[in-house]
Amino acid sequence: MMMMMMRRISERAATGFSKNLILRSSASRFHGESLDSSVSPVLIPGVHVFHCQDAVGIVAKLSDCIAAKGGNILGYDVFVPENNNVFYSRSEFIFDPVKWPRQQMSEDFQAIAQRYGAMNSVVRVPSIDPNNHERASNTHVMRFLERHGIPYHYVATTKDNKREDEILELVKDTDFLVLARYMQILSGKFLKGYGNDVINIHHGLLPSFKGGYPAKQAFDAGVKLIGATSHFVTEELDAGPIIEQMVENVSHRDNLRSFVQKSEDLEKKCLTKAIKSYCELRVLPYGTNKTVVF
Repeated sequence: MMMMMMRRISERAATGFSKNLILRSSASRFHGESLDSSVSPVLIPGVHVFHCQDAVGIVAKLSDCIAAKGGNILGYDVFVPENNNVFYSRSEFIFDPVKWPRQQMSEDFQAIAQRYGAMNSVVRVPSIDPNNHERASNTHVMRFLERHGIPYHYVATTKDNKREDEILELVKDTDFLVLARYMQILSGKFLKGYGNDVINIHHGLLPSFKGGYPAKQAFDAGVKLIGATSHFVTEELDAGPIIEQMVENVSHRDNLRSFVQKSEDLEKKCLTKAIKSYCELRVLPYGTNKTVVF
């Protein structure tokens, strides 16, 4: 059983996410290099996400904010749901930190957020804000944690004693949690006490195959499609807002071992992509049970 305590790159993103359902969207790509490309030694990349009630002039105001400080927009995504008066955007840009200091940037975007009564306005500058650690290949997770000075705690839990108070004390200063093979249900008391986002992963064999060893049940039943779902944790088991889903075909050529391996690999890929999207400020709440994932 494992609960991973994750330190986010910068400000906390929004809570209350759910399954992605895009009704109407638009995406614009401006000329320039992507955030993953090398840029001028002077210009560094930033990301900003915004969520508010829809209104005239929001795009212009956000664009002017960046341009007025000498920044250049590289990519801009907008989503306005049909028959729903809300606005979502995610912008990628480069800027000169001398001309636009990090603190001033936060204040400038915050002023726009206040003007439009934004539910969410988060800005991130990866080269300035605290970074996630990169894991080298072929290293054991413990050596990786030790190398980067990341604390590791083992708390033995049972069905009758989940030791949630102890766990809550350990994770109180983290930005979000990731559950990986944590075979316990977090209580509503724990979730409310923690207050930040918790991300989970489960295989696509639920709810068709429950109980012990669902992979063998699915294999014996001749399943031809397996999947994985990464979602936010709520009090309702495996019913939280969905961040990412993946599927893969299996066939009569698979034995039980390869069947299980494919399922586990898919879970890892799905969880990795969900965490990456979350850390890159690509996930925003949409309604009560849905998410916008840019």
